[in-house]
Amino acid sequence: MSISTLSLTRFPGSISGLLQVASLLSLLLLLFKAAQFLLRRQWLLKALQQFPSPPSHWFFGHKIPKDQELQYILKWVNEFPSAFPHWLWGSKVRVLIYDPEYMKAILGRSGESEPPLSRFSFSLLRSYLGYGLLLLNGETWFQHRRMLTPAFHYDILKPYVGITADSVRVMLVSLSLSFPFIHSRVSSSKADSIMVDIDSSSYFQAIGDLNYLFFSRARNVFHQNDTIYRLTSDGRLFQHACQLAHEHTDQVIGQRKAQLQNEGELEKIRQKRHLDFLDILLCAKMENGSSLSDEDLRAEVDTFMFEGHDTTASAISWIFYALATHPEHQQKCREEVLLKGWLRACPLSTVSWKVLDDCVLQYFLVLIPRLTVFFPYCFMVTLSIYGLHHNPKVWPNPEVFDPSRFAPGSSRHSHSFLPFSGGSRNCIGKQFAMNELKVAVALTLLRFELLPDPTRVPVPMLLPVMKSKNGIHLRLRKLQ
Repeated sequence: MSISTLSLTRFPGSISGLLQVASLLSLLLLLFKAAQFLLRRQWLLKALQQFPSPPSHWFFGHKIPKDQELQYILKWVNEFPSAFPHWLWGSKVRVLIYDPEYMKAILGRSGESEPPLSRFSFSLLRSYLGYGLLLLNGETWFQHRRMLTPAFHYDILKPYVGITADSVRVMLVSLSLSFPFIHSRVSSSKADSIMVDIDSSSYFQAIGDLNYLFFSRARNVFHQNDTIYRLTSDGRLFQHACQLAHEHTDQVIGQRKAQLQNEGELEKIRQKRHLDFLDILLCAKMENGSSLSDEDLRAEVDTFMFEGHDTTASAISWIFYALATHPEHQQKCREEVLLKGWLRACPLSTVSWKVLDDCVLQYFLVLIPRLTVFFPYCFMVTLSIYGLHHNPKVWPNPEVFDPSRFAPGSSRHSHSFLPFSGGSRNCIGKQFAMNELKVAVALTLLRFELLPDPTRVPVPMLLPVMKSKNGIHLRLRKLQ
């Protein structure tokens, strides 16, 4: 009886002792983390002291309202003409760079060995894109790049101009019947020149959702953890959009594989017709003679759609708006198109431009691709293409629509204009995208006069590609 009583009296004491030990360990861990945080922050402050920055909170960093990020970037670009540290929170910082010399140095160092993304961005994109050209590295990246590069050669792309023109004409018929906001019509017509049978509006919606969710998650500190993110509404939408996009891509690949098998030998197919992007992937062979796996095929198609579809669709929409608000440049482009003889069925692939090229290039001054490079010494370097193209030190009066900046003989830094990035990992589809832009603009100007809608002015929104919160609305006047 006495032994039992003694045990009961000792038991609460042992619990109390364990709690004291746990509290002590927790306090030590907290102190260790606090010291680690302070030491890291002091190291970062010292490492970045040569780059002045706006005042920031020691823990919350630079607090920027979501709908004002573009305005803040422009303000800081004017105050700090080369670069500045953007404190996200605590000891998390990224150095925003928009000086052509810095761009040249960094892009020259970022070779094919590693994708030009932060580790976090890499992990976010991998679940959707898989290991396509954007996320591959090392020898595998080099093999895929070498395999796909011939598909985007200037001569190979010539026949696609006619295919793109047919897709644009379908879009113009749609615009003739109704006057919706421009981006949705451009987006749905663009896929015809990439791969066939993509006619699902849900697929385009999924791509748009994934673009938005990727950027939104990257800016939310509470969504960095995968488990927590999956429990949120955004996380569930991301999973649903990934599933929908993957299922659609797998279906298209399966259908095309079956068609190619029914048509006979691949060599005969090459002789019979021009191969689209998906055909090129299916016909491609690696150096060891093996074909791409289904997983590799899906990754390359998803990567191309993620990087190229929404980007070019947005570009066409914004250049339409730019021309609508600058009727004198619109008329010059139209006169050039008429002069080149498009109404007399001029071979589209042989046309060279001057005014139209200048206007399209000028538009890219407001496009916003964002490239993030992660260095092993623990902070991100973000190459702000938007900041570069709006840097008054590089481009005087950058907000003015002035195509003469690109007139022959005009001098500028080799890395002052980077709509397709630079270095060895530059955009493989640059020529393809430019062809699409120019064909879409030329054929549209032949049929319509573009007029702005003063009641619905676009409100730019910062995403991986420039978007408008309220869409891009134009008035179209059919030409005789």
